[in-house]
Amino acid sequence: MTNTAIVTDSSPLIALAIIEQLDLLPQLFQHVFAPPAVWDEVTVRGMGLPGAQAVNQVPWLTIQAPEPAMLEPLLILVDRGEAEAIALAQAIPNSTVLLDDAQARRVAERLAIRRIGTLGILRRAKKAGLILALKPYIQTMQNNGIYIRFSLVEAVLRDVGEVN
Repeated sequence: MTNTAIVTDSSPLIALAIIEQLDLLPQLFQHVFAPPAVWDEVTVRGMGLPGAQAVNQVPWLTIQAPEPAMLEPLLILVDRGEAEAIALAQAIPNSTVLLDDAQARRVAERLAIRRIGTLGILRRAKKAGLILALKPYIQTMQNNGIYIRFSLVEAVLRDVGEVN
């Protein structure tokens, strides 16, 4: 079930760190990349915030900058971290970009880049037998101020057989 590569934005890294499931990424993907803006946002500017220390300590995360020519047009559409993640995913063959922001996901879709969100990672992990249930993780994220659209939560829980 291991896929080739994933390029992550900051919010999914933070969410996975909050629920102590960062290690799902290297279990589901052979290579895990983050662009410098994402690393900076989570570990430098985010120092002391949830997820910063956990992300800073993972040995499997490769920091790689995207090509400036691919990055520039994206900066008018999404924030720097999302733009760098999308640009880097464009440059890495057969990669997937990990984004939770709806606008960033639409941009990636327009560029024909495979995309997944935090709930998609948890869904894959459950289907691969890496976690037993999604609901407790979703509740922990929500309890920590992470907004997830109710209809999305319901659809994912229904898909994995966890609807009340």
